Amino acid sequence: MPIKTQSDLPAKEILEKENIFVMDENRATHQDIRAINIAILNLMPLKEDTELQLLRSLSNTPLQVDVTFVAVSSHESKNTSMSHLNKFYETFADIKNRYFDGLIITGAPVEQMEYEEVDYWKEMCEIFEWSKTHATSTLHLCWGAQAGLYYHYSLKKYLLPEKKFGVYEHHVMNRKVPLVRGFDDYFMAPHSRHTEVRAEDIRAVKELTILAESEEAGVFLAIADEGRKIFVMGHPEYDRVTLDKEYKRDKDKGLDIKMPVNYYPNDDDTQKPRLQWRSHGNILYSNWLNYYVYQTTPFQFINTDEIVGK
Repeated sequence: MPIKTQSDLPAKEILEKENIFVMDENRATHQDIRAINIAILNLMPLKEDTELQLLRSLSNTPLQVDVTFVAVSSHESKNTSMSHLNKFYETFADIKNRYFDGLIITGAPVEQMEYEEVDYWKEMCEIFEWSKTHATSTLHLCWGAQAGLYYHYSLKKYLLPEKKFGVYEHHVMNRKVPLVRGFDDYFMAPHSRHTEVRAEDIRAVKELTILAESEEAGVFLAIADEGRKIFVMGHPEYDRVTLDKEYKRDKDKGLDIKMPVNYYPNDDDTQKPRLQWRSHGNILYSNWLNYYVYQTTPFQFINTDEIVGK
């Protein structure tokens, strides 16, 4: 799939070196097809790393994807330069009158705080409500998934005895649902979180269906409203070294951090981590784009004047 970005986005050069088809605005405007418009609300502190991971994950279908990066305006980022944010990001105020085929809400390092204590929670509530009418399908990731379940269904999160950190085996629960089409019965996926939403609480909500879970890591994937809301508790978009960087960062700080499970060969953190989740991560994002975004976007979301004019 061609990913449309600004021509000088730093991630573009890296993706091109990986032979991922990335086009800039000029080439995209000369293609006689309708692009899928995806907004990515990036709440992660290292925004450039997350940009690269998500663009890579969205690159495996023949569809053209036009990505708009969004940042909350009620929080000042300390790990991404203002020049990068001003150049490549829009605020919710900038986009709230627009309609998108899909919306991705990322995780955030605030999971040990109560939702109402997060300085941008009021803005998040506005975005969750806006997503009901302005995005065909919303993909919630990690803290974004926990926060979405709390806002939409009043489901609480619970602090874990220790951080859920590593790569875990998951079981597909309902393979008739298109989101998990092509999945094996069992698959691996990364987690990195201190809290969880309990499976029994999710099952108690009739609108929610669990599609994949793990005996060790709990719920991984849930769906509601015929795919308009999708909740992913882990990080299928992570690249090979994301957990490695997190582990060594905290270890160097002297924090009490255990080695990520099922990650390093022979649990030797001097060795190259195993990449065991990329194929299923790609399938998940491809299925989302195809079955819940491209195939289901209401006609009124489309810029019909532009299409008919061609």
